[in-house]
Amino acid sequence: MWIPTDHEKYGVVLVSFRGTVQHGLPLEIGDTVQILEKCEGWYRGYILKNPNVKGIFPSSYIHLKNAHVKNKGQFETVIPVEDSVITEMTSTLRDWGAMWKQLYVKNEGDLFHRLWHVMNEILDLRRQVLVGHLTHDRMRDVKQHITARLDWGNEQLGLDLVPRQEFSMVDPDEISVTELYKLMEHRHRKKDTPAVASTHHLFVHVKSLVSANLGEELEVFIHIYDGRENRPLSERFFVKLNKSGLPKSPEKTERQCTLFVDLGSSDLRKDVYIVVHVVRIGRMGAGEKKNLCSVPYRRPFGCAVVSIADLLTADSKDDHLLKVYACNTESEWHQIHENIIKKANSRYNLSGSNTGLAVALQLLHGDIEQLRREYMVLFTRGVSITRKLGFSDVIMPGEMRNDLYITLEKGEFEKGGKSVARNVEITVYVLDIDGQILKTHVAAGSGEPGGDEYHSLVLYHNNSPRWAEQLKLPIPVDMFRGSHVRFEFRHCSTKDKGEKKLFGYSFVPLMQEDGRTLPDGTHELIIYKCEENASLAECSRYLKLPFSKGNLPSNNQTLKGAKESFWITSFLCSTKLTQNGDMLDLLKWRAHPERINDSLSKLKEIDGSEIVKFLQDTLDTLFGILDESSQRYGLKVFDSLVHIINLLQDSKFQHFKPVMDTYIESHFAGALSYRDLIKVLKWYVDRIVDAEIQDHIQQVLKASEYIFKYIIQSRRLFSLATGGQNEEEFRVCIHELFMSIRFFLSQDNKSTSPVAQTQAVFLRTFPAVYGELLKIFAVREVAGFVRETLGSLPTAVHADCLEAVKLQCIAKTVESQLYINPESRCILLPVVLRVLQAHMQEQRDLVMCARIFTSMLSLIKKQENGTAEPVVSEEVELIVESLLGVLLRTILEISNRPQQSGPAMRLQFQDVTGEFVACLLALLRQMSDRHYQQLLQAFSGKDNLRDFLLQIFTVFRILIRPEMFSKDWTVMRLVTNNVIITTVLYLSDALRKNFLNDKFDYKVWDSYFYLSVIFINQPCLQLESFSPSKRKKILEKYGDMRVMMGCEIFSMWQNLGEHKLNFIPAMIGPFLEVTLVPQPDLRNVMIPIFHDMMDWEQRRSGNFKQVEAKLIDKLDSLMSEGKGDETYRELFNSIIPLFGPYPSLLKKIERETWRESGISLIATVTRLMERLLDYRDCMKLGEVDGKKIGCTVSLLNFYKTELNKEEMYIRYIHKLYDLHFKAQNYTEASYTLLLYDELLEWSDRPLREFLNYPMQSEWQRKEYLHLTIVQNFDRGKCWENGIILCRELADQYESYYDYRNLSKMRMMEASLYDKIMDQQRLEPEFFRVGFYGKKFPFFLRNKEFVCRGHDYERLEAFQQRMLNEFPHAIAMQHVNQPDQTIYQADAQYLQIYAVTPIPESQDVLQRDGVPDNIKSFYKFNHILRFRYDRPFHKGTKDKENEFKSLWVERTTLTLVQSLPGISRWFEVDKRELVEVSPLENAIEVIENKNLQLRTLITQCQSRQMQNINPLTMCLNGVIDAAVNGGLARYQEAFFAKDYILNHPEDGEKIGRLRELMFEQAHILEYGLAVHEKFVPQDMRPLHKKLVDQFHLMKSSLGIQEFPAYVRASPVHFTNGSPRTCRNSVPNIISPDGGRGVARRSLPSYPAVNRYSSSSLSSQASNEVSNITGQSESSDEVFNMQPSPSTSSLSSNHSASPNVTSSAPSSARGSPQMAEKHKHSRENACLSPRDRPVSAIFPNPMDPAQRAPPHQIGDATLPRSDPNLSAPDKVRHTPSSWSLDSVKEGAPSFSDSFGKTLCPPVPPRPLYSGSSAKNMRSQSPVSASRSPQKTMVPPFTPSPTECQSTSLVSNSPVLSGSYSSGISSLSRCSVSEASGTELPAGDHSSFPLPQPTTLPNSVSSSSDEPIRRENKTPPPYSVYERNNPRRPVPLPHSLSIPPQADPPALPPKPHQLRTGSMKLDGTSDPRVPRPRPLPRKVSQL
Repeated sequence: MWIPTDHEKYGVVLVSFRGTVQHGLPLEIGDTVQILEKCEGWYRGYILKNPNVKGIFPSSYIHLKNAHVKNKGQFETVIPVEDSVITEMTSTLRDWGAMWKQLYVKNEGDLFHRLWHVMNEILDLRRQVLVGHLTHDRMRDVKQHITARLDWGNEQLGLDLVPRQEFSMVDPDEISVTELYKLMEHRHRKKDTPAVASTHHLFVHVKSLVSANLGEELEVFIHIYDGRENRPLSERFFVKLNKSGLPKSPEKTERQCTLFVDLGSSDLRKDVYIVVHVVRIGRMGAGEKKNLCSVPYRRPFGCAVVSIADLLTADSKDDHLLKVYACNTESEWHQIHENIIKKANSRYNLSGSNTGLAVALQLLHGDIEQLRREYMVLFTRGVSITRKLGFSDVIMPGEMRNDLYITLEKGEFEKGGKSVARNVEITVYVLDIDGQILKTHVAAGSGEPGGDEYHSLVLYHNNSPRWAEQLKLPIPVDMFRGSHVRFEFRHCSTKDKGEKKLFGYSFVPLMQEDGRTLPDGTHELIIYKCEENASLAECSRYLKLPFSKGNLPSNNQTLKGAKESFWITSFLCSTKLTQNGDMLDLLKWRAHPERINDSLSKLKEIDGSEIVKFLQDTLDTLFGILDESSQRYGLKVFDSLVHIINLLQDSKFQHFKPVMDTYIESHFAGALSYRDLIKVLKWYVDRIVDAEIQDHIQQVLKASEYIFKYIIQSRRLFSLATGGQNEEEFRVCIHELFMSIRFFLSQDNKSTSPVAQTQAVFLRTFPAVYGELLKIFAVREVAGFVRETLGSLPTAVHADCLEAVKLQCIAKTVESQLYINPESRCILLPVVLRVLQAHMQEQRDLVMCARIFTSMLSLIKKQENGTAEPVVSEEVELIVESLLGVLLRTILEISNRPQQSGPAMRLQFQDVTGEFVACLLALLRQMSDRHYQQLLQAFSGKDNLRDFLLQIFTVFRILIRPEMFSKDWTVMRLVTNNVIITTVLYLSDALRKNFLNDKFDYKVWDSYFYLSVIFINQPCLQLESFSPSKRKKILEKYGDMRVMMGCEIFSMWQNLGEHKLNFIPAMIGPFLEVTLVPQPDLRNVMIPIFHDMMDWEQRRSGNFKQVEAKLIDKLDSLMSEGKGDETYRELFNSIIPLFGPYPSLLKKIERETWRESGISLIATVTRLMERLLDYRDCMKLGEVDGKKIGCTVSLLNFYKTELNKEEMYIRYIHKLYDLHFKAQNYTEASYTLLLYDELLEWSDRPLREFLNYPMQSEWQRKEYLHLTIVQNFDRGKCWENGIILCRELADQYESYYDYRNLSKMRMMEASLYDKIMDQQRLEPEFFRVGFYGKKFPFFLRNKEFVCRGHDYERLEAFQQRMLNEFPHAIAMQHVNQPDQTIYQADAQYLQIYAVTPIPESQDVLQRDGVPDNIKSFYKFNHILRFRYDRPFHKGTKDKENEFKSLWVERTTLTLVQSLPGISRWFEVDKRELVEVSPLENAIEVIENKNLQLRTLITQCQSRQMQNINPLTMCLNGVIDAAVNGGLARYQEAFFAKDYILNHPEDGEKIGRLRELMFEQAHILEYGLAVHEKFVPQDMRPLHKKLVDQFHLMKSSLGIQEFPAYVRASPVHFTNGSPRTCRNSVPNIISPDGGRGVARRSLPSYPAVNRYSSSSLSSQASNEVSNITGQSESSDEVFNMQPSPSTSSLSSNHSASPNVTSSAPSSARGSPQMAEKHKHSRENACLSPRDRPVSAIFPNPMDPAQRAPPHQIGDATLPRSDPNLSAPDKVRHTPSSWSLDSVKEGAPSFSDSFGKTLCPPVPPRPLYSGSSAKNMRSQSPVSASRSPQKTMVPPFTPSPTECQSTSLVSNSPVLSGSYSSGISSLSRCSVSEASGTELPAGDHSSFPLPQPTTLPNSVSSSSDEPIRRENKTPPPYSVYERNNPRRPVPLPHSLSIPPQADPPALPPKPHQLRTGSMKLDGTSDPRVPRPRPLPRKVSQL
């Protein structure tokens, strides 16, 4: 049976449990579980991180831990009873763990590794804490380390700042809000500003001395030297080095390392140096022989100096190599360091070129204890301490020091009978009172232990030596008296075995008889002669003698006049001994009572350090004098006491205050002193008002704290001694004293008066007295003193400084122990509130006000049960009454105040705001129901209440602002929100009671709703964005405050009644914002409000257009910000009730009478949301891609078509433009901006400022847009579109006579024409993409699109790009239409294959003489239809000849808009399927191959190929395939009798196929002739083989001789164009190419390089076949068909449109042959005369086949002279399929020109009747007369032509396609009478065929039925402007000479045109037409 657990509540999993049993709960090691029930070895419970899943687990797997249970029962919470730091560490590490992995994913390696190290470090520290073996101090350090690392990690990961007290997390409910704010602020500041250290230390490590001439031991002395004052700042550090220059004791680090301690900040100057002196120990002269002297001497070696400022930048221990200098003369040794500092180069030089001292130097900051903790290794290894000379900046009590420093300065000695000066050495000894030498008390410096004696340097032959050597004598205090120092002088001889001879001595006693020590300073000592050591044995003999010349009596002239002297400088640094006689006199006052007065007067002159040394003794002396003779010395003692007390205020001695406190508590014994102290103090206070000089009185008042301490302690001692006698007398004295104080405080004075300053001094010290008074007086009594004293201050104070001091006094009062007591607080509170209120109302001293307010409120706490004590409640009431209103006004004032300049001011401003906010929150949190009722009842009128509510709502809005608190202050924000919602709940009742019905006030209600909306939407309440653990904590503590506020909004809304109309539509946006919060309960509460709004709006105006408009506008802006989700759309749309009691909005609407319009609105909103959600999701992605653009297009069209929201539409136009521009889709960007451009007119209507546009007229904006669009068309190389806009702008400029801009525009237009002709354009690929499956966004789901690829992008690259954009998509491996299972799948499927564009502008493409770079634009722009071919077999497949049954399924896709447009892809609108028969397929294949051959031959002729290989391979492929049965297969399949009988309808097509075969043979013959001319020598054998195979091929086709019409046609590979283009070259019409060719030097890419990479026949052996498109077997055709193994996604042009063009060659999934040689279109531009005679173009019904690189003209037509100047050459137009007439008088070609003609290539014979093409057969037309008499046999004309009966018919030429020259006359509707003869000289060298009558002529006045009208360009096209039909001029041979040049391409929409002749049924084309205005382009 399961029993609820009592104690077993919380545990940690020790062993993983899989949970395989029934109801088992899977557990991992380390999981924490909460246990609910137990049963026979099993527990039931849940894992704390997932409380929703409960289950059972074995109890043996769990380690139980103590825990505290809150809310025992169903909703109990378990808190483990463990150290809060451990708990925090555990939860934090869990949170970090997940984020740490994310860092790896995001590739933030640096932070990843650093966090990993910190986490490991925290885990180690956690183990130490859990083990529990740490000492208290160590535990504290470990916790400090842990919390520091936790804070660091939280900051790095952007987590919340944790408020802490003593390393433990603080519960915000346990402390006041003001305290919480202080903690947060403190932690925030701590993070920002590290404290500046005032104490510094220098670490020095001597490593070695590097020198070339060592060999002797060395001594190194280092000290810090002040270059400004020329004195040492520290004692010396002494290191001994061996003969190698290394330390003598390497194992003892303390002898190599030292710490120069207690350097002040003032010591880190540039002129403070580290000075190093190096002394050698050895022979007198450095170069003496070794055996000369055995006694070692200390001799100068060198000196090094480095500035301490150079070390400030070095943070780590840097090694320095210090240069060592030697002095030029030894007499300069004492000042060598000064010379180096002054750079007196003449006095020193380098001691050796390589001599240097290697030392490590490092500056450390902070006090010495801090260093011990941070640099523990340093101190444990050992380091000597080198002290400053003198005390540090701060003297610490208890510091023991007694060091005497003696410096051996100089000496003056006689020669002593020697011929040369002496070598003097001094030996120093310290002797005690008994004359015994003190051992180890002579130290050369720190680092080495002290010795018994010290030997000075020996300066060679110098009777006036200057040593400047400092010694340290650390003599104990008790041995000081009677001790003396003796200096013995010896001459060091360099001869006589180097013995040292004594010749004199000096001495100095350390203490005088009166107890004073040797005074600091220089002493000139007497040198006594002595030659025997024995005579020094008895000290008493010489100690009676005078030691110093300064102490000699005036009558002793003998010693005074002695020449020999010795100077020393002494300096005592002692905490126990004094050199001051006055100090000693005072301390020994009983010995000399007569000197008391004098000693007390001199006390003020004694140095402070001397006083603090003897502080206790001095105080005892003062109170002893006071006790014994108070009447006589009372005032002086008091003044001395004041002096000492104020001395301790000095920062240097402030640490001695505790010493005085200890003295008062423990040692003070003046039980009677209080009377005198009170009396003197009152005497001073009474004199304040009258005294002129207040300085001394101010000093007295400054010391009042300690004076009171002495008074109180004295009284307590007296009471103890007497049992409380004279109590009343004492009280009276104190009361009188306070009366005097109140009187002087009540004086009203100007701020400059001395009294006012004295008042300020007293107020500063007064609060410190409270604590002392409390020791004797009752709390209420002291509170009374304070209240009366503070109350005595004048109310209208003139002194600003006094006001500030008064506030400071109040602040200290509130922070004092007195105020903490509730009894005294109720007495003091009114005074405090009065002062505070006055200051806050005047906005003065706000920082101090905030401090006081904070302190007051931090004392008020509610009890556990939530109720306050009566006293506390009363205090809250008082504060609310006095300060709530003024506090609100203050917050409003400082929040609206402009930010002051300067960081300090901003910081102060921020502080004050935060503090006042914390105060407000603390006050509101303390308020109970009763307080709110009293507050609301206290308002006298409704207006006051209204103002208060508006004020508090506004303040709450300010508190919610993100900038109110730092980003990581979530704890503070949650507390703020909790307080706000509690207060709002109280105030909403007041709103309902006072401002409804007839008293309705819109402003208050609006403010309320606005606050509620902002509250719900603030980021810190969006729990969904938090981690699960953080969300759980917040929900447990506060619940979801958004839902609470939402319910309150709903409740208030229901109360409004008919007043709801006031908030429609204003509140729609804000409420909508609330519903977008992804909280189901909140949404269900808010959605009905919309129903209500619609209902009320319907009642008021009969519709809810306002609601709809506002709803849509707000939805857009909110969704763009990233709010809302799929569930939200469902909530609006779904009929099923979601979550909770409220049905969805749609269901509510269905019950209404207005349900139809309501449902319509919901449908619109839902569709909009679909698009907005897609838009939002797409915009989250990083780079600009197709998804973003497609989504924006979808949304843009929705706003235009469905919502008709023009402003939103324009906004999205610009968003789309920005996306395109960023992605460098300049053409699409232009089309996009054109949408906005076309909404504008050329008018002067003013337009407001909008988006980035300034306020301007409509004309100006449209002009700006035009220019921007032209610029983008230019960047996108879409120059033709730009030209039209240039013309439109030019017309506007012309109409305004703005010729300057008109000129610029014409120049721009001209530059665009130049770019069309000169610059190369890449031809894009097009791809069909299908998006299938429910996982795609709405705008893509189950739709197919055609996409325009990027430059150089082929199928594989495009496919990869799409898969990158949709990484979860699956690529479909076939091209068939998917079934419904794919459509409905919860996945993403992509189907991609290449498609071929079908150009619309056929007239330009079919026209001769139009350069390729013009045609390429029309081939790939304004494309609405695309084609895709798929081969298949129908019927029985003939294995011998598969082409009999090879059909092609041709799919034509029509788009909703043409490409390019506002997007790179558009949806497919319509699919058409057509099946092409095998015969038609064969015709297409041969047509394409002929076209390819002509192109290559032309390019070869015009020398556009860099090599002849492409032509060679193509010829080889065609001839070889034909010989091996390629064409024979076609003959076998379609020329067989069976086929002709079975397919009588294909007769014409069979004839057409035969003609194409003959034509191919003729082209091959011509091609071989050209090939022979250019073929290189090494390929001659191949050429010969080709010629032989060609003859075989002819015979296999049965061609003995070409038909007459083929033979007769003068076929030239030239343009046949009567005009010259910019890049035309002279005629090259023979294989010889006799004329010079001007051609572009563009690279020619061999055709072989353009294979599809996935071509299935790409084996090397078939390369040639691939080029020609023929092979022996047709099996390969099927290899090309899509199959599961060869997906469309893995081939470049899978199942390309002209896949059958390969038959009967090796089939491949690549484009048709023209595509194979696209390089020729991209890289070459043939001249008009260098092209084939017949233009073999795609059939007009099949325009998708790409034309050859250059259009093929007619050689029989007159040519324009290449020598004509550019303006004389006639331009051409794409508006019709005709050739324009040439200018009259165009010269004909010379006779010699025709002589270079080659054997002609036949034009393509005409055929008709193709069912697939739906073309009509036409008969030849009889032509007019011609100079040529040759007759040509009848022929079948091209189905594209419709000639007049009287036209001249050059039959070979007419056999060309619809772009050949004369055939285009069929468009002209020319009458019979219009025929003319050619001028005689025009074609003298060109044989023309005899005209032939065409039997089936067509009426001259009718257009041909199959004529293709120029297609209207697609939407978004600049070509959709008015473009009137123009009459098409005739060729020159048939036309009247024209009057004007035809315009250039592209056509100008409103250009005046002149025709070449008057046509029947049409107006004269020469009559000018009115210029139509450009109409708007339809944009949608």
